[in-house]
Amino acid sequence: MASLFKLTFLGTGGSWPSPGRAMPSIALQVDSIVNLIDCGEGTQKQLMKSQLSFMDIDNVFISHFHGDHFLGLLGLVQSMSFNDRQKPLNIFCPEMGSRILSNALSVGYYRLNFDIIVREIEPGQTYDLGEFEFSAMKTDHPVPAYAYRFREKDLVRIDRAKVDELGVPDRIIETIRRNGTAEHGGKTYTLDQISGGIRKGRILVYSGDTRPMPEKMSEFARNADVFIHESTTDSSLEPKVNEFGHTSSRQAAEIALKAKVKRLFLFHYSPRVSDLRLLEKEARSIFNESYLSRELLEYSIPFDRSGAANGNP
Repeated sequence: MASLFKLTFLGTGGSWPSPGRAMPSIALQVDSIVNLIDCGEGTQKQLMKSQLSFMDIDNVFISHFHGDHFLGLLGLVQSMSFNDRQKPLNIFCPEMGSRILSNALSVGYYRLNFDIIVREIEPGQTYDLGEFEFSAMKTDHPVPAYAYRFREKDLVRIDRAKVDELGVPDRIIETIRRNGTAEHGGKTYTLDQISGGIRKGRILVYSGDTRPMPEKMSEFARNADVFIHESTTDSSLEPKVNEFGHTSSRQAAEIALKAKVKRLFLFHYSPRVSDLRLLEKEARSIFNESYLSRELLEYSIPFDRSGAANGNP
């Protein structure tokens, strides 16, 4: 299980940039693994304002290929190359992504110094990336679009009382947790001997762009620690918003409540919305743990310590 599961909101707007509101992009750090969820225009500039380096990005997850969600990749990749990046960059995306990105990343004159691995993923399949795994679900949008679910791997809790009773040295505990067994001083210690149950991994769900999907989305986001759902406007514009494949703050909050998530972040605001407090107020009237995402806001997703054995990790 990772020690760090941290979000940085780089851009929270939609459609086109507006003063103080960049295009959609979120960084998810899982220990040393840096992931980018969508990459709208200007993402690399937002990264430079943050505590992150664009050179450290390992994986990019594109929800769909409307320009506000991926056009920042063109400049980002070229900047990586100009700075002599060597390690590969993984890009996960919906169908047709390989063709679209092949054309997009060929724009202009530059030399690519590193490998770009584009993978069109299958909805419903789970992909293992070491410290965490992810899956995708098709959303209701005019073009092929995905929601993403990121899940940290579970961790076996260590029972301190059992460790002390057996005299297991602290320095071999992580070896036991990792390998299931370890030898020390002529004795063999097993994970079963010191286990105190399982700590469930933290979960982040990102809706991407979508019309409301109350049943499917609430199931996909079930019990998430953090749920980021697009909320393009407040409910006064719902008919128009839904027509164009988007969701209001009221509808996002209803889905969060149904999904029993711990925290909802509103996201993907229309440039026509000037006072975001209206969206937050509306969402909180339905789901109290609703919050506005804002540019460069950082949030470290906490462990769920309920039921932890003796308070130990």
